[in-house]
Amino acid sequence: MRPTSKSASETAGAHRALALTAGEPAGIGPDLCLALARAPRAQALVCLADRELLRARAAQLGIAVDLVDYQPGAAPATAAGRLSVLHLPLAVPAVAGRLDARNARHVLALIDRAVDGCRAGEFAAMVTAPVQKSVINDAGIPFSGHTEYIAARTGAPLPVMMLTAGDLKVALATTHLPLRAVRGALSIDGLVGVLKVLAAALARDFGCARPRIAVCGLNPHAGEGGHLGDEELRVIGPALAAARAAGIEAAGPFPADTLFVPRQRAGYDAILAMYHDQGLPVLKAAGFGEAVNITLGLPIIRTSVDHGTALDLAGTGRADAGSLVAAIAAAAAMAERRA
Repeated sequence: MRPTSKSASETAGAHRALALTAGEPAGIGPDLCLALARAPRAQALVCLADRELLRARAAQLGIAVDLVDYQPGAAPATAAGRLSVLHLPLAVPAVAGRLDARNARHVLALIDRAVDGCRAGEFAAMVTAPVQKSVINDAGIPFSGHTEYIAARTGAPLPVMMLTAGDLKVALATTHLPLRAVRGALSIDGLVGVLKVLAAALARDFGCARPRIAVCGLNPHAGEGGHLGDEELRVIGPALAAARAAGIEAAGPFPADTLFVPRQRAGYDAILAMYHDQGLPVLKAAGFGEAVNITLGLPIIRTSVDHGTALDLAGTGRADAGSLVAAIAAAAAMAERRA
Protein backbone atom coordinates (compact mmCIF):
# COMPACT_ATOMS: atom_id res chain seq x y z
CA MET A 1 0.00 0.00 0.00
CA ARG A 2 1.09 3.59 -0.57
CA PRO A 3 2.26 5.21 2.68
CA THR A 4 -0.11 7.73 4.23
CA SER A 5 2.67 10.25 4.87
CA LYS A 6 5.74 11.27 2.90
CA SER A 7 9.33 11.52 4.02
CA ALA A 8 11.08 14.88 4.06
CA SER A 9 12.96 13.99 0.87
CA GLU A 10 9.73 13.01 -0.89
CA THR A 11 8.03 16.23 0.16
CA ALA A 12 10.98 18.28 -1.09
CA GLY A 13 10.87 16.41 -4.40
CA ALA A 14 7.18 17.16 -4.81
CA HIS A 15 7.93 20.89 -4.54
CA ARG A 16 10.77 21.15 -7.04
CA ALA A 17 10.18 23.80 -9.66
CA LEU A 18 8.86 23.10 -13.12
CA ALA A 19 11.00 24.16 -16.08
CA LEU A 20 9.02 26.25 -18.58
CA THR A 21 10.64 26.71 -21.99
CA ALA A 22 9.61 29.86 -23.86
CA GLY A 23 9.70 28.20 -27.29
CA GLU A 24 9.97 30.06 -30.58
CA PRO A 25 11.07 33.62 -29.69
CA ALA A 26 9.07 35.20 -32.53
CA GLY A 27 5.87 33.42 -31.47
CA ILE A 28 3.48 33.67 -28.56
CA GLY A 29 5.56 31.55 -26.19
CA PRO A 30 7.24 34.54 -24.51
CA ASP A 31 3.85 36.30 -24.28
CA LEU A 32 2.31 33.30 -22.51
CA CYS A 33 5.21 33.03 -20.05
CA LEU A 34 4.82 36.69 -19.17
CA ALA A 35 1.05 36.33 -18.83
CA LEU A 36 1.61 33.72 -16.11
CA ALA A 37 3.57 36.25 -14.08
CA ARG A 38 0.54 38.50 -13.69
CA ALA A 39 -1.00 36.29 -11.00
CA PRO A 40 0.47 34.46 -8.00
CA ARG A 41 1.35 30.84 -8.69
CA ALA A 42 0.95 27.83 -6.45
CA GLN A 43 3.56 25.92 -8.45
CA ALA A 44 7.12 27.20 -8.58
CA LEU A 45 8.23 27.85 -12.17
CA VAL A 46 11.53 28.66 -13.82
CA CYS A 47 11.17 30.22 -17.27
CA LEU A 48 13.96 29.26 -19.67
CA ALA A 49 14.30 32.16 -22.10
CA ASP A 50 16.40 35.10 -23.18
CA ARG A 51 15.98 37.68 -20.41
CA GLU A 52 16.20 40.64 -22.77
CA LEU A 53 13.58 39.13 -25.07
CA LEU A 54 11.18 38.82 -22.13
CA ARG A 55 11.94 42.36 -21.02
CA ALA A 56 11.32 43.77 -24.50
CA ARG A 57 8.15 41.74 -25.03
CA ALA A 58 6.81 42.78 -21.62
CA ALA A 59 7.28 46.42 -22.61
CA GLN A 60 5.55 45.77 -25.93
CA LEU A 61 2.62 44.13 -24.15
CA GLY A 62 2.47 46.65 -21.32
CA ILE A 63 3.11 44.00 -18.66
CA ALA A 64 4.88 45.10 -15.49
CA VAL A 65 7.08 42.20 -14.41
CA ASP A 66 10.17 41.78 -12.28
CA LEU A 67 12.44 39.25 -13.99
CA VAL A 68 14.40 37.47 -11.26
CA ASP A 69 17.59 35.61 -12.17
CA TYR A 70 17.20 31.92 -11.39
CA GLN A 71 19.58 30.57 -8.79
CA PRO A 72 19.78 26.76 -8.51
CA GLY A 73 18.78 25.70 -5.02
CA ALA A 74 16.87 28.90 -4.30
CA ALA A 75 13.08 29.02 -4.30
CA PRO A 76 11.79 30.52 -7.59
CA ALA A 77 9.57 33.59 -7.45
CA THR A 78 5.85 32.79 -7.23
CA ALA A 79 4.39 36.19 -6.34
CA ALA A 80 2.30 38.17 -8.82
CA GLY A 81 4.45 40.42 -10.98
CA ARG A 82 7.62 38.32 -10.59
CA LEU A 83 9.08 35.60 -12.81
CA SER A 84 12.22 33.54 -12.27
CA VAL A 85 14.27 33.35 -15.47
CA LEU A 86 17.07 31.02 -16.46
CA HIS A 87 18.76 33.17 -19.08
CA LEU A 88 19.82 31.51 -22.33
CA PRO A 89 20.78 34.13 -24.93
CA LEU A 90 19.40 34.48 -28.42
CA ALA A 91 21.76 34.50 -31.37
CA VAL A 92 20.10 37.66 -32.72
CA PRO A 93 17.31 39.87 -31.31
CA ALA A 94 13.85 38.48 -32.01
CA VAL A 95 10.95 40.42 -33.47
CA ALA A 96 7.42 39.29 -32.70
CA GLY A 97 5.92 37.57 -35.74
CA ARG A 98 9.17 37.36 -37.73
CA LEU A 99 10.94 34.01 -37.84
CA ASP A 100 14.74 33.97 -37.96
CA ALA A 101 16.55 30.68 -38.53
CA ARG A 102 19.60 32.06 -36.73
CA ASN A 103 17.73 31.55 -33.44
CA ALA A 104 16.91 27.89 -34.11
CA ARG A 105 19.75 26.60 -31.94
CA HIS A 106 18.58 28.84 -29.10
CA VAL A 107 15.18 27.13 -29.23
CA LEU A 108 16.83 23.71 -28.99
CA ALA A 109 19.11 24.93 -26.19
CA LEU A 110 16.03 25.74 -24.10
CA ILE A 111 14.75 22.20 -24.54
CA ASP A 112 18.17 20.68 -23.86
CA ARG A 113 18.61 22.63 -20.62
CA ALA A 114 15.15 21.67 -19.38
CA VAL A 115 15.72 18.01 -20.20
CA ASP A 116 19.10 18.03 -18.47
CA GLY A 117 17.60 19.70 -15.41
CA CYS A 118 14.80 17.17 -15.19
CA ARG A 119 17.17 14.23 -15.55
CA ALA A 120 19.44 15.63 -12.84
CA GLY A 121 16.55 16.13 -10.42
CA GLU A 122 16.85 19.92 -10.56
CA PHE A 123 13.33 20.25 -12.03
CA ALA A 124 10.27 18.13 -11.29
CA ALA A 125 8.99 18.33 -14.88
CA MET A 126 9.23 20.38 -18.04
CA VAL A 127 6.46 22.34 -19.76
CA THR A 128 7.05 23.56 -23.29
CA ALA A 129 5.70 26.54 -25.17
CA PRO A 130 5.32 25.96 -28.93
CA VAL A 131 8.19 25.83 -31.40
CA GLN A 132 8.20 26.37 -35.16
CA LYS A 133 9.39 23.16 -36.80
CA SER A 134 9.85 24.79 -40.20
CA VAL A 135 12.36 27.40 -39.08
CA ILE A 136 14.44 24.79 -37.24
CA ASN A 137 14.56 22.73 -40.43
CA ASP A 138 15.38 25.88 -42.40
CA ALA A 139 18.44 26.23 -40.18
CA GLY A 140 19.64 22.86 -41.46
CA ILE A 141 18.68 20.95 -38.30
CA PRO A 142 16.53 17.83 -38.74
CA PHE A 143 13.59 18.26 -36.38
CA SER A 144 10.14 16.67 -36.50
CA GLY A 145 8.82 17.85 -33.15
CA HIS A 146 9.29 18.09 -29.39
CA THR A 147 8.11 14.50 -28.89
CA GLU A 148 10.73 12.89 -31.08
CA TYR A 149 13.52 15.29 -30.08
CA ILE A 150 13.10 14.82 -26.33
CA ALA A 151 12.77 11.06 -26.75
CA ALA A 152 16.07 10.95 -28.62
CA ARG A 153 17.80 13.12 -26.03
CA THR A 154 16.57 10.98 -23.13
CA GLY A 155 17.12 7.64 -24.88
CA ALA A 156 13.43 6.75 -24.68
CA PRO A 157 12.80 3.94 -27.19
CA LEU A 158 9.08 4.53 -27.70
CA PRO A 159 7.61 7.97 -26.98
CA VAL A 160 3.83 8.19 -27.21
CA MET A 161 1.96 11.44 -27.79
CA MET A 162 -1.26 11.87 -25.84
CA LEU A 163 -3.52 14.89 -25.65
CA THR A 164 -6.09 15.44 -22.93
CA ALA A 165 -9.11 17.73 -22.73
CA GLY A 166 -11.38 17.25 -19.75
CA ASP A 167 -12.02 13.52 -19.42
CA LEU A 168 -11.06 12.81 -23.04
CA LYS A 169 -7.59 11.31 -23.54
CA VAL A 170 -6.37 10.53 -27.05
CA ALA A 171 -3.03 8.84 -27.71
CA LEU A 172 -1.42 8.35 -31.13
CA ALA A 173 0.06 5.20 -32.62
CA THR A 174 2.03 7.37 -35.06
CA THR A 175 2.87 11.06 -34.77
CA HIS A 176 4.30 13.48 -37.32
CA LEU A 177 4.19 11.39 -40.49
CA PRO A 178 2.80 12.10 -43.93
CA LEU A 179 -0.50 10.25 -44.32
CA ARG A 180 0.96 8.04 -47.06
CA ALA A 181 3.58 6.76 -44.56
CA VAL A 182 1.16 5.78 -41.79
CA ARG A 183 0.18 2.38 -43.22
CA GLY A 184 3.77 1.21 -43.41
CA ALA A 185 4.55 2.52 -39.92
CA LEU A 186 1.98 0.28 -38.25
CA SER A 187 3.10 -3.12 -37.00
CA ILE A 188 1.88 -5.65 -34.48
CA ASP A 189 4.90 -5.25 -32.23
CA GLY A 190 4.80 -1.49 -32.54
CA LEU A 191 1.15 -1.25 -31.54
CA VAL A 192 1.65 -3.61 -28.61
CA GLY A 193 4.52 -1.41 -27.46
CA VAL A 194 2.39 1.73 -27.68
CA LEU A 195 -0.42 0.07 -25.74
CA LYS A 196 2.02 -0.99 -23.01
CA VAL A 197 3.36 2.56 -22.67
CA LEU A 198 -0.15 4.02 -22.65
CA ALA A 199 -1.49 1.55 -20.08
CA ALA A 200 1.50 2.09 -17.78
CA ALA A 201 1.12 5.88 -17.96
CA LEU A 202 -2.62 5.75 -17.28
CA ALA A 203 -1.94 3.72 -14.15
CA ARG A 204 1.08 5.68 -12.92
CA ASP A 205 0.20 9.25 -13.79
CA PHE A 206 -3.60 9.28 -13.93
CA GLY A 207 -4.63 6.87 -11.21
CA CYS A 208 -6.41 4.36 -13.47
CA ALA A 209 -6.18 1.16 -11.44
CA ARG A 210 -7.03 -1.03 -14.44
CA PRO A 211 -6.81 1.09 -17.59
CA ARG A 212 -9.27 0.39 -20.40
CA ILE A 213 -8.25 1.51 -23.87
CA ALA A 214 -10.42 1.78 -26.98
CA VAL A 215 -8.52 1.45 -30.26
CA CYS A 216 -9.46 3.00 -33.60
CA GLY A 217 -9.24 1.17 -36.88
CA LEU A 218 -7.15 2.69 -39.65
CA ASN A 219 -9.68 2.52 -42.47
CA PRO A 220 -13.25 3.77 -42.83
CA HIS A 221 -15.65 1.52 -40.92
CA ALA A 222 -12.57 -0.17 -39.41
CA GLY A 223 -12.00 -1.87 -42.76
CA GLU A 224 -15.49 -3.36 -42.98
CA GLY A 225 -14.28 -6.93 -42.77
CA GLY A 226 -11.44 -6.36 -45.21
CA HIS A 227 -13.52 -4.73 -47.95
CA LEU A 228 -12.12 -1.24 -47.19
CA GLY A 229 -8.60 -2.24 -46.22
CA ASP A 230 -7.05 -5.14 -44.37
CA GLU A 231 -4.85 -3.45 -41.74
CA GLU A 232 -7.45 -4.17 -39.07
CA LEU A 233 -7.29 -7.90 -39.88
CA ARG A 234 -3.54 -8.16 -40.46
CA VAL A 235 -2.10 -5.74 -37.91
CA ILE A 236 -4.45 -4.02 -35.49
CA GLY A 237 -6.59 -7.02 -34.50
CA PRO A 238 -3.58 -9.29 -33.83
CA ALA A 239 -1.90 -6.50 -31.88
CA LEU A 240 -4.94 -6.14 -29.64
CA ALA A 241 -5.02 -9.89 -29.06
CA ALA A 242 -1.34 -9.84 -28.08
CA ALA A 243 -1.90 -6.86 -25.77
CA ARG A 244 -4.82 -8.58 -24.07
CA ALA A 245 -2.67 -11.69 -23.60
CA ALA A 246 -0.17 -9.41 -21.82
CA GLY A 247 -2.87 -8.20 -19.43
CA ILE A 248 -3.85 -4.94 -21.13
CA GLU A 249 -7.57 -4.20 -21.52
CA ALA A 250 -7.60 -3.01 -25.13
CA ALA A 251 -10.78 -3.19 -27.20
CA GLY A 252 -11.41 -2.69 -30.90
CA PRO A 253 -10.58 -1.91 -33.57
CA PHE A 254 -13.57 0.44 -33.71
CA PRO A 255 -14.64 2.75 -36.55
CA ALA A 256 -13.13 6.11 -35.69
CA ASP A 257 -16.14 8.07 -36.93
CA THR A 258 -18.34 6.72 -34.12
CA LEU A 259 -15.88 5.83 -31.36
CA PHE A 260 -15.59 9.43 -30.16
CA VAL A 261 -19.34 9.75 -29.54
CA PRO A 262 -19.62 10.10 -25.75
CA ARG A 263 -21.79 7.03 -25.22
CA GLN A 264 -19.45 4.92 -27.37
CA ARG A 265 -16.32 5.89 -25.47
CA ALA A 266 -17.96 5.72 -22.04
CA GLY A 267 -16.14 3.28 -19.81
CA TYR A 268 -12.77 3.73 -21.53
CA ASP A 269 -9.93 5.67 -19.98
CA ALA A 270 -8.27 6.58 -23.28
CA ILE A 271 -8.56 6.18 -27.02
CA LEU A 272 -5.67 5.12 -29.24
CA ALA A 273 -5.86 6.67 -32.72
CA MET A 274 -3.76 5.39 -35.59
CA TYR A 275 -2.53 8.76 -36.85
CA HIS A 276 -2.32 12.42 -35.92
CA ASP A 277 -5.34 13.80 -37.74
CA GLN A 278 -7.59 10.87 -36.90
CA GLY A 279 -7.80 11.63 -33.19
CA LEU A 280 -6.64 15.16 -32.57
CA PRO A 281 -9.27 17.11 -34.53
CA VAL A 282 -11.96 15.63 -32.30
CA LEU A 283 -10.05 16.40 -29.12
CA LYS A 284 -9.20 19.94 -30.17
CA ALA A 285 -12.78 20.61 -31.22
CA ALA A 286 -13.81 19.56 -27.73
CA GLY A 287 -11.24 21.56 -25.81
CA PHE A 288 -8.95 23.71 -27.94
CA GLY A 289 -7.14 26.29 -25.86
CA GLU A 290 -7.47 24.18 -22.71
CA ALA A 291 -6.08 20.85 -23.92
CA VAL A 292 -2.67 19.49 -22.92
CA ASN A 293 -0.09 17.58 -24.96
CA ILE A 294 1.73 14.96 -22.85
CA THR A 295 4.66 12.82 -23.96
CA LEU A 296 4.40 9.33 -22.48
CA GLY A 297 7.22 6.80 -22.29
CA LEU A 298 9.92 9.26 -21.22
CA PRO A 299 12.08 9.00 -18.10
CA ILE A 300 10.96 12.57 -17.29
CA ILE A 301 7.63 14.41 -17.25
CA ARG A 302 6.91 16.63 -20.23
CA THR A 303 3.69 18.48 -21.02
CA SER A 304 2.94 21.16 -23.57
CA VAL A 305 0.30 23.42 -25.04
CA ASP A 306 -2.15 22.17 -27.67
CA HIS A 307 -1.42 24.91 -30.22
CA GLY A 308 1.29 26.39 -32.39
CA THR A 309 3.36 29.55 -32.33
CA ALA A 310 0.54 31.84 -33.60
CA LEU A 311 2.96 34.32 -35.15
CA ASP A 312 0.11 36.65 -36.03
CA LEU A 313 -0.79 37.02 -32.33
CA ALA A 314 2.73 37.45 -30.98
CA GLY A 315 3.21 40.80 -29.30
CA THR A 316 -0.46 41.78 -29.62
CA GLY A 317 -1.70 40.80 -26.16
CA ARG A 318 -4.42 38.62 -27.67
CA ALA A 319 -2.81 35.23 -27.00
CA ASP A 320 -4.76 32.97 -24.62
CA ALA A 321 -2.69 31.28 -21.92
CA GLY A 322 -5.39 28.72 -21.05
CA SER A 323 -3.61 25.72 -22.55
CA LEU A 324 -0.30 26.65 -20.89
CA VAL A 325 -2.04 26.97 -17.51
CA ALA A 326 -3.57 23.52 -18.05
CA ALA A 327 -0.21 22.06 -19.09
CA ILE A 328 1.43 23.39 -15.94
CA ALA A 329 -1.36 21.96 -13.78
CA ALA A 330 -1.02 18.57 -15.50
CA ALA A 331 2.75 18.50 -15.05
CA ALA A 332 2.42 19.43 -11.38
CA ALA A 333 -0.17 16.71 -10.80
CA MET A 334 2.00 14.10 -12.51
CA ALA A 335 5.03 15.17 -10.48
CA GLU A 336 3.01 14.90 -7.28
CA ARG A 337 1.91 11.36 -8.16
CA ARG A 338 5.50 10.34 -8.80
CA ALA A 339 6.89 11.97 -5.64
